[in-house]
Amino acid sequence: MTEEVDIHELVRYIVTALVDNPDDVSVDERESEGQVAYEITVNDEDIGKVIGRQGRIIKAIRILARAGGMMDGKQVYVDILG
Repeated sequence: MTEEVDIHELVRYIVTALVDNPDDVSVDERESEGQVAYEITVNDEDIGKVIGRQGRIIKAIRILARAGGMMDGKQVYVDILG
């Protein structure tokens, strides 16, 4: 028995917890042929907090999102637009 993971809410929750302006966080979802892309938009002041030093935080978010996507049999991509 596997539960469906709400990756959209997972990504939104993590990013909102990281930034100083949580009201400016937007996560858009685009799906096609078993692939799902999540595009994160944050306040310009918060981009560095989401990316992290040497990209460690965004890499961790991508890993969590991909793991959740694997449970649903989907390829998941996460991009930060700014």
